[in-house]
Amino acid sequence: MKHIKVIDLLNNTKTLQEVTAKGWVRTFRNNQFIALNDGSTINNIQCVIDFENTPEETLKRITTSAAISVTGTLQESQGKGQTVEIQVSKIEILGDSDAEKYPIQLRNRPSLEFLREQAHLRVRTNTFSAVMRVRSVLSFAVHQYFQEKGFVYVNTPIITGSDAEGAGEMFKVTALPFDGTPRNEEGKVDYKEDFFGKETNLTVSGQLEAETYAMALGQVYTFGPTFRAENSNTSRHLAEFWMIEPEVAFNDLAANMDLAEDFIKYVIKYTIDKCEDDLKFLEGRLLEEEKSKPQTERSEMSLLQKLNFVLENNFKRVSYTEAIDILKSSKPNKNKKFNYIIEEWGADLQSEHERFLVEKHFKCPVILFDYPANIKAFYMRLNENTEPGKETVRAMDILFPGIGEIVGGSQREERLDVLIEKMKALGIEEEELWWYLDTRRFGSAVHSGFGLGFERLVLFVTGMTNIRDVIPFPRTPQNAEF
Repeated sequence: MKHIKVIDLLNNTKTLQEVTAKGWVRTFRNNQFIALNDGSTINNIQCVIDFENTPEETLKRITTSAAISVTGTLQESQGKGQTVEIQVSKIEILGDSDAEKYPIQLRNRPSLEFLREQAHLRVRTNTFSAVMRVRSVLSFAVHQYFQEKGFVYVNTPIITGSDAEGAGEMFKVTALPFDGTPRNEEGKVDYKEDFFGKETNLTVSGQLEAETYAMALGQVYTFGPTFRAENSNTSRHLAEFWMIEPEVAFNDLAANMDLAEDFIKYVIKYTIDKCEDDLKFLEGRLLEEEKSKPQTERSEMSLLQKLNFVLENNFKRVSYTEAIDILKSSKPNKNKKFNYIIEEWGADLQSEHERFLVEKHFKCPVILFDYPANIKAFYMRLNENTEPGKETVRAMDILFPGIGEIVGGSQREERLDVLIEKMKALGIEEEELWWYLDTRRFGSAVHSGFGLGFERLVLFVTGMTNIRDVIPFPRTPQNAEF
């Protein structure tokens, strides 16, 4: 008999039929009640066995995380907590699990830190199965949104010779031997001898390549892995993460803000509609976690309230200059409560400043725009008629409660002469990005785009507090296990 997924059994109103279910044992009580889960839902189905007529040897093998197959009658449940259960007539152990050796003992309430060391098994817990189902639905919503809007999905290269962010914190890709590395006359590594004939890295962004496609296909987006060799062990950083990067020809900054806000609201609404049980569970998990924090550090909103807060509020659009004025005169700044005191225009805003603006001052999501040119990337469009020393660019960041920046984007610099001057000032060789400059030489036009770190979005939607808990196998400094 073909087995039926647990989620379909729990939604089934047709009882007194014979069914087969397969999954992993979550708990086994009183030698009679099996809580079975197959990953299709956070909810288990109760399987009731006739222990008096089940061999002792079989009963001993029904242990936490054992894989089993049960066949029996689906009927209305006699107990609380579920509408249906399976009265088991046949049970088969598909894969044993030694209860004493199984690393995840739920009775010990394993910490999230411990579970990171068991990344291959942590998805068998309620928390991580819920997070990964939400991640999957969010991922689908991303594609659905852009496909419905007529965007073209572009796969930009993972191996690249350019540094789109100018950050320099990139993983090198080489086939050169570490012993006897070829050197040039200056004693430097001779990359002409390497596989690609030049120095190459893992990409930090597909933006520059996506721009070239936007200038032919109109609306494009990338959604793929990106890499950064930043030696950071914070709860907000990963060495390998996924980026969503749309680029749109003929869009100015205002249209770019409209797109980003509409996109975020769409994917959150889609996920709320599709992941009701998982989000309710994650909301309860967050509530329990918050209880251990001091009152001042607790969120004023529950998880679902926070998600609906984003859906129900227009994002407030505020210039960087206005934000600096607000922050300079704010109580935490005057009382030196901020870790980074805002003293003058030109400061690079930190997460604490971004969260103050969203959570305390405006009490809604915020889009900051027109940032100082010297703290933003070379490809952002320079504003005209700004006073010397206070040049700004058409950049935007979207700030969310509890997380700070979630989106960074800009109108791109479409003027060839201005772009070349900016590159010169930063020491970026024209030869290195000749192909990027070609899009300004041949049919240039106003265009804009943004980048959204997918894990940041999953973090916000699930209410998890560490980015390592929203990607299946996190890659961080000194950690490439699994």
